[in-house]
Amino acid sequence: MDYPRLTAFALAGLASLLFSQAALAAPLLRCSVSYAGDSQLVEATPVSDPYPVPSVDIGGRFRFKAVMVGSAARIDRIALYAYLDAGAQPVLVQQAKYLPPFAASAAPYPLTGEQRLYAGPVERELIYSCTLEGVQP
Repeated sequence: MDYPRLTAFALAGLASLLFSQAALAAPLLRCSVSYAGDSQLVEATPVSDPYPVPSVDIGGRFRFKAVMVGSAARIDRIALYAYLDAGAQPVLVQQAKYLPPFAASAAPYPLTGEQRLYAGPVERELIYSCTLEGVQP
């Protein structure tokens, strides 16, 4: 039996399997959120329950929440929430919902374009844009 050839064949098969698993990585939603000249990156991966996903403080004035409901194989919906952090209870400024089909792409796909929100007594500006990657056809 030709063990070196068999070993090389087995290693090639293992490498192919690992590469295909990397190509099937879970979808990733990346949102660049800016307020008062500071930017933050907010990332979301698929979840089955959207309620425990926390919102992120943006400069002490806003809160931003990105939720992707589904699995690595299928995204059911994406929801984005922007809140004005006002007093005891944040106030919802914008809710955006995105439904499939989503463009299949390993490279970042521009999901939202640049969004500009104005809120509060002096109309503070929150800017965000989100990309989606790793979506399977």
